[in-house]
Amino acid sequence: CFQNTVLVWFPCVYLWLLAPFYALKLYCHDCGCIRISTLCTAKTVIRGLSFQNTRLTFTIRCNASHTNLTLTHCRTLSPSLSLTLPLSPQVLAICIIQLERIRGCRSSVFLFLFWVLAVVCSLVPLRAKIQLGITTDIVRYTTFFSYFSLQLAQLFLCCFADQPPEGKTVLVKEGVLNLHTQCIIAVPLRLVVKGYRTPLEAGDLWNLREEDTSDKIISDLEEEWTTECMSSLSVCFSRQENTMAAGVALGTRLPDQAQILRKLQKEQSSGFCLLRTLARNLGPYFLTGTMCIIFHDFFMFAIPQVLSLLLGFMNEEDAPLWKGYFYATLMFLLSCLQSLFNHQYMYTCFTVGMRVKTAVMGLVYRKSLVINSASRRTCTVGEIVNLVSADTQKLMDFVVYFNAVWLAPIEIALCLFFLWQHLGPSALAGIATVILIFPLNGFIAKKRSKLQVQMKFMDGRIKLMNEILNGIKILKFYAWEKAFLEQVLGYREKELKALKKSQILYSISIASFNSSTFLVCIAFAMFGVYVLIDDKNVLDAQKVFVSMALINILKTPLSQLPFCIFSMVPLSSLSIFFSDGEGVLIDNGMFSWTKEGPPCLKRINVRVPQGSLVAVVGHVGSGKSSLLSAMLGETEKRSGSVSIKGSVAYVPQQAWIQNATVQDNVTFGREKQKTWYQRVLDACALLPDLEILPAGDSTEIGEKGLNLSGGQKQRVSLARAVYRKADVYLLDDPLSAVDAHVGQHIFDKVIGPKGVLRNKTRVLVTHGMSFLPQADLILVLVDGEITESGSYQELLSRHGAFADFIHTFASNDRKESVTETPMSEIDEEQVPEDLGKLMEVDKARTGRVSLEEELIFDCTSSDCLSFLPQVRLEMYMEYFKTIGMAFIIPIVFLYAFQQGASLTYNYWLSLWADEPIVNGTQVDTDMKLAVYGALGFAQGIAIFGTTVAISVGGIIASRHLHMDLLKNVLHSPMSFFETTPSGNLLNRFAKEIDAIDCMIPDGLKMMLGYLFKLMEVCIIVMLATPFAAVVILPLAILYAFVQSFYVATSCQLRRLESVSRSPIYTHFNETVQGASVIRAFGEQHRFIVQANKRVDFNQTSYFPRFVATRWLAVNLEFVGNGVVLAAAILSVMGKDTLSPGIVGLAVSHSLQVTGILSWIVRSWTDVENNIVSVERVKEYADTAKEAVWTVEGSSLPLAWPQTGTIEFQDYGLQYRKGLDWALKGITLKIQEREKVGIVGRTGAGKSSLALGIFRILEAAKGAIYIDGVNIAEIGLHDLRSRITIIPQDPVLFSGSLRMNLDPFDTYTDEEIWSSLELAHLKNFVSNLPDKLNYECSEGGENLSLGQRQLVCLARALLRKTKILVLDEATAAVDLETDTLIQSTIRQQFEDCTVLTIAHRLNTIMDYTRVIVMDKGHISEMDSPTNLISNRGQFYRMCREAGLV
Repeated sequence: CFQNTVLVWFPCVYLWLLAPFYALKLYCHDCGCIRISTLCTAKTVIRGLSFQNTRLTFTIRCNASHTNLTLTHCRTLSPSLSLTLPLSPQVLAICIIQLERIRGCRSSVFLFLFWVLAVVCSLVPLRAKIQLGITTDIVRYTTFFSYFSLQLAQLFLCCFADQPPEGKTVLVKEGVLNLHTQCIIAVPLRLVVKGYRTPLEAGDLWNLREEDTSDKIISDLEEEWTTECMSSLSVCFSRQENTMAAGVALGTRLPDQAQILRKLQKEQSSGFCLLRTLARNLGPYFLTGTMCIIFHDFFMFAIPQVLSLLLGFMNEEDAPLWKGYFYATLMFLLSCLQSLFNHQYMYTCFTVGMRVKTAVMGLVYRKSLVINSASRRTCTVGEIVNLVSADTQKLMDFVVYFNAVWLAPIEIALCLFFLWQHLGPSALAGIATVILIFPLNGFIAKKRSKLQVQMKFMDGRIKLMNEILNGIKILKFYAWEKAFLEQVLGYREKELKALKKSQILYSISIASFNSSTFLVCIAFAMFGVYVLIDDKNVLDAQKVFVSMALINILKTPLSQLPFCIFSMVPLSSLSIFFSDGEGVLIDNGMFSWTKEGPPCLKRINVRVPQGSLVAVVGHVGSGKSSLLSAMLGETEKRSGSVSIKGSVAYVPQQAWIQNATVQDNVTFGREKQKTWYQRVLDACALLPDLEILPAGDSTEIGEKGLNLSGGQKQRVSLARAVYRKADVYLLDDPLSAVDAHVGQHIFDKVIGPKGVLRNKTRVLVTHGMSFLPQADLILVLVDGEITESGSYQELLSRHGAFADFIHTFASNDRKESVTETPMSEIDEEQVPEDLGKLMEVDKARTGRVSLEEELIFDCTSSDCLSFLPQVRLEMYMEYFKTIGMAFIIPIVFLYAFQQGASLTYNYWLSLWADEPIVNGTQVDTDMKLAVYGALGFAQGIAIFGTTVAISVGGIIASRHLHMDLLKNVLHSPMSFFETTPSGNLLNRFAKEIDAIDCMIPDGLKMMLGYLFKLMEVCIIVMLATPFAAVVILPLAILYAFVQSFYVATSCQLRRLESVSRSPIYTHFNETVQGASVIRAFGEQHRFIVQANKRVDFNQTSYFPRFVATRWLAVNLEFVGNGVVLAAAILSVMGKDTLSPGIVGLAVSHSLQVTGILSWIVRSWTDVENNIVSVERVKEYADTAKEAVWTVEGSSLPLAWPQTGTIEFQDYGLQYRKGLDWALKGITLKIQEREKVGIVGRTGAGKSSLALGIFRILEAAKGAIYIDGVNIAEIGLHDLRSRITIIPQDPVLFSGSLRMNLDPFDTYTDEEIWSSLELAHLKNFVSNLPDKLNYECSEGGENLSLGQRQLVCLARALLRKTKILVLDEATAAVDLETDTLIQSTIRQQFEDCTVLTIAHRLNTIMDYTRVIVMDKGHISEMDSPTNLISNRGQFYRMCREAGLV
């Protein structure tokens, strides 16, 4: 009867109830029509055969029984006959198959589940038929087996996907298997097997589906974000109008628009705007996952009810055995369905989380392209990197826990309802316990959210690290590594202190709320009240273990709420970033760098005729660059307005170079027009440089132009602008970084009246007086105002300040003019040939290859050994070694103790439940209750101890690993930074350290807790039914095998994902630094496309990782469900020998196995994946390092060097072993107080001498002696802190002006003010709001380039060492300031040895000696007068410069 009613109707009811909803879904999602295929035909034919089989059987049985068709005969019909023909599910299934084909559905989860249910429900009658054998009712036997065979065939065919609809492409490599089959069985299995056998490469990964790509997600989200912001604004203003109406009536004071806008900004910064936008965009897909979790909850609550029936069966002595087997099978079936729906929900959540990550990264990138100057000061590159690394990860976690917000209260209410059914009013004690503990959890969650100050310290640390990496050369020149190391460690200690407090609070939460202790608290309260209020209340197995199962369900929703609250925190920081104002293209008026700050330009009225050349002149800090920034819309407009007519090209004062080839930098996304391209290269004087570079214009330029000199970078930057053929050119002093004769060449061929830009509108900021007579209009800026404007002759005739300035400095400038001679460049920096073409290893490390090539290279190199078990074991050993055995042994002991306590109190409950009832009551209930409570309390103490110990141990390990990483990076030589992109290093300090801080300890807590819990369950099941060991042991071996099989692939996917993440950070870094150039050229779209490709490539690695995790979890949970089936079946078989208490204990614990295995999978995978972070952090320990900073016991005098003599003895230098010599056999002695100029053409070795003196590069042969001391034998800091350099590129760090001058705080304020006065900065600093404490922005962007150069001069004056090296330190300042600096150097460093690498030859004409370098050796050396009289190379250079 049961077989032919319930088992038949169950799948049919499923089909008929859900079919209308499924049809509605298909109607709303039309993906195009699929042609009739073999697969579709086969499904329809088999379904038709099933229908005919049903019809035939019905006819035969009716004819056989004539008109006496009794109920008994009806029950013998095949299962499909239990529905009448018009309602037959076969007809409905055929209709659904055709509807799916018409609407473009390639695979059907709906029908797949129907066939699974049909086959499972047919297994019971199948077993009966096989046991009975062929009976006399041959028709019944034959029709059943034919029907069952057709069901299996349908289930098999349902595992395959149909062909794509017409015109659609398949973006996921899903082959022919349908999606749910892939996610559970097929495609992940192929990937896992391949990853186990061989290292995975980028080509092995699947392509992203269209709906997961950046283009699709972000375009939809941007539209929603705009709509959301506009709707918020309209709501605010409608409220304002209502308030105004009410205010007029009541005579009250009205809020103004500013207050309304502040409310809007507050709402946006709270995070709800962003949340609503994401919900509108991704909500519909997320709702499908929500439906899955609702079904999951339905099955979850059904299981305790079936358990109650099973325990009731165990108490009934005369109950038929088939009931027990049915209950056992039903529990297994419900557990399997619960697992399936749970993992479908998790798959949906991770997919939505991946899309959220893509959306947020895309929005952050787009925002960073339009962020204005004020926002740049508050949101630095480091903070942006943190937004797209740590915060997006937390937002993904929020997606998983979001449904807990509304679902958890419903689950709690249902649990308490069912508990009331079993225990009556005593369940109120459990409610009271929840009410008492819930505020504690809320308080802890609130406290932890306040401790998000940790994120502020992390942002500060990442921001500082970004600046350190960008300015590492300056740190090494000045020996400032220790000072900045202390600053980073200061941020780190504050970050870890906040993290420690947060983890201790979390441990309290775990011990009192989120664990078995909580279960004990509620059970203790309810059971205690139940047995104490009435002696007749007895605890039997049914009440105890069904209640425990319900309380176990109750634990999950209560534990998820704090995670949901905690993961919402990033929303506010992201929304604050998005809600910042955007720049607007402007031209005239009053401008400032921030909305609140003082104006940097006042009363600006400029009319630039189309096609004219406008020169902008003025002293350092007068506002020249600010004027161009105002034209570009990079400053805040306070008043006034104009527009720029036509397209714009911009050349910044500090050249911004992309990590690409020379050709790519020049064409900048445009097609190459060969003739125009060659003309541009010739005009910008780049052809001689291309002859030097080995690959010509195909030479890859390193990050930030590492393998180009300063002059070459500026000319590439100018060529990029010229190639664009724009209408308006804004040129911010592009000629300062090049030699005078090269500057004249560029002016004549590019900028001037006869240049290629002669018909364009040009605004040129310049310090070169010789160019001014050819300008159509000259603007003279003084303190942010245009004091004079007019042509050169007009300004001279006025006899004003400009005329005086010209007469004073014209003589100097004329000396720098160039006669018409063949072009040959004297550049400031040695360009070794090996740096022109980077080696393959360097390409992979710097990202100068395609993303795919880099990924493949990184994961097939000899260093990529993550798939080998010994590497992972080594990483675990490394991690645990940093924690120390003093922590590890107590942790293991505490875990064993807490699980022993859990096992004991559970066994104690089973003994209590089996206690015989005497006179309607149980004896010694008080003692039993006390023991139970004491054991639960002991477990709670042990749990608190373990979580605190792991948290503290994790912080210890994290502190050591971060310290080692920081020291390894800072001790690395400059060559390391030149070949390693800053994005890779920032990724280590941001994402990888965050994983070590939080992910590994949390994963270890969870993994160890559930592993010990699994051991407890297995022990209990085997204690109850020892025969279960025959099932559990093979399942355990299978579990371990599959897990280890999967882990090899998972770690490689994690590595691939991590490696593909670094180019994202590098690209973000590069974009933010060159945002003004990108905007000026209108290239935002191309850079956005590049960013999208990098993000998509990263997600291509992430998607298979979480699909493979789902595959593992589903398959292993079926293993766990096997334990449930084994425990239940064996309990039914041993009904006569087992007590209900021990059966309830075994089965209720076996029901936890699926959840335990799920969490073990998640936590184990997290630990395995994140332990790779330890490997990635440790990998820099093996790279080459500099010499030691200080030599202990050194006898170096404190006053060394006292005289400043420098001696080179057969000195040779190589950039790398095996390459040509950069310096060859240099033998030279420089006497004390001597002033030596160093000149030479590009690649001659000028800068190599300076690099050798500072030991940025170590000697390949020979030695350098300073005051008789071999510098190779002393510490690097002992050397670099005793000599000084003023570099060409002035670098400042965010922080006070005082810190930039004196990071070690060794000088008094008086000494600092004195140095500022000598550097001609005293007046400027005195007028600043905070004077010496004035906050410099990242890179010193709130100071002009000339002011930054003067700060570098002030540093040198403050140190006042006996040796000073100047690397063309005055290129970025005007002639008047240059003259002041030169006079200051001559006066203040009169007693010092000065080496000057010179561009402007007139600055070294009064030096005692000039060294002329050529191809790495000294070609000439004498006084300037003698060298000119010798008429050699120096004479020719002076003649070219117009000095002779």
